[in-house]
Amino acid sequence: MEGLNMADMFGKMMEMQQKIAEAQEKLAQHTVTAEAGGGMVKVTANGLQRVTALKLEPSIIDPNDPELLEDLIIAGVNKALDEAAALAQQEMQRAAGNFLPPGLDLGQMGL
Repeated sequence: MEGLNMADMFGKMMEMQQKIAEAQEKLAQHTVTAEAGGGMVKVTANGLQRVTALKLEPSIIDPNDPELLEDLIIAGVNKALDEAAALAQQEMQRAAGNFLPPGLDLGQMGL
């Protein structure tokens, strides 16, 4: 195991963990907003993929058609979470980019 310095490897691992923790803190502060129904439903999610706000246009609330509102909310939430996931993947790749082999997809690792 010539040239392998365990202290250097451990240091790099600790540095990567720190950068990932910092990236996760940043992600909690970043938000994305997605719309459904032409803007009648707006969903905001943070980079940790948590819904933080939901806005509904009053005209969309029809007690005789709850299915439409349900569908629009689901569409808005899914779109916001997809955008938040993309934001998270970009941030985590940026944080860990110097430590990982090219082409490694962090999404497959749950990051």
